[in-house]
Amino acid sequence: MIDRLNIIKQRFDEVNDLIIQPDVISDQKRYIELNKEYKDLRALMNEREKYIQLTENMHEAEEIIADGSDPEMTEMAKMQLDEAKSQIPELEEKIRVMLIPKDPEDAKNVVMEIRAGTGGDEASIFAGDLYRMYTKYVEGRGWKHNIVDFSEGTSGGFKEMIFEVSGEDVYGTMKFEAGVHRVQRVPQTETQGRVHTSAATVMVLPEAEEFDVEIDPKDVRIDYFCSSGPGGQSVNTTYSAVRLTHVPTGLVAQCQDQKSQHKNKEKAFRVLRSRLYEQELAKKMEADAAKRNSMVSSGDRSAKIRTYNYAQSRVTDHRINLTLYDLSNIINGDIQKIIDELQLAENTEKLKENSDIL
Repeated sequence: MIDRLNIIKQRFDEVNDLIIQPDVISDQKRYIELNKEYKDLRALMNEREKYIQLTENMHEAEEIIADGSDPEMTEMAKMQLDEAKSQIPELEEKIRVMLIPKDPEDAKNVVMEIRAGTGGDEASIFAGDLYRMYTKYVEGRGWKHNIVDFSEGTSGGFKEMIFEVSGEDVYGTMKFEAGVHRVQRVPQTETQGRVHTSAATVMVLPEAEEFDVEIDPKDVRIDYFCSSGPGGQSVNTTYSAVRLTHVPTGLVAQCQDQKSQHKNKEKAFRVLRSRLYEQELAKKMEADAAKRNSMVSSGDRSAKIRTYNYAQSRVTDHRINLTLYDLSNIINGDIQKIIDELQLAENTEKLKENSDIL
């Protein structure tokens, strides 16, 4: 373990020198990549220091116990040895997980898209419930979110909701939410008390930087139109909303959230870049998942990933067969326990793949 950490320390020292070099600072893409690497390596170096301290404490205690000339010191050394021996395995496991190669996309911000599926008005209401669940979770994490585009349902909720989330390691956390979410409950409009099943699809796109995806302006058709929905008179009477069509792929992105046409255009381009980037990423994820038969993050948008059953107050994540009887808290944003289990399952898969990690 320490040999592996010492090799990584050499890379940490190298990156530490590189990020202050003028030619690196002037290259935005490289500078951002090295800064992300520095941050990850710094966290590993902190654990390396703890590991070295614990192993030194253990060896020191063993020497005192072997000497045995001072009973009081020997007793203290035994306590120190027990403490070190109990902490080292836990720290080694933590370091093993940290040594798993990270997906470069994990640190990115995201564009999330929620679309009502089967179930009519009830599906739109459920899409609204999912949007509130995610915004409460995002706020609890100290991340930021803002709406890009939306289409309201006829009886509440949303037919479609697109919003951005920015913060630390957002995609690495939220990517597990992509797929079909299903709800089983008695709709407000149901007079005979029958349980209906409705669905909504969630997409999580890593937000692409300009240097991740280059878009030729000649390939994009731009349309301007009047915004709809809340926002006041100026929103509804000026051509501030923007729709972009990427002609080669047919992908469309639009934004009508801001009063400024320029800001809407900027947001719409971010969404378009992210959709183009996600197309390529989805292909890679499907290929990777096929290799390891993973259901945790397969990139399959049509996969049913989770069921919310109101009658039983039950939430089941079908990928890892996790069932929690805590629906009211989960639908109010307490999804961390589910994400933790999904991350654990993915890390376990990756550890098996990277069995050379000591």
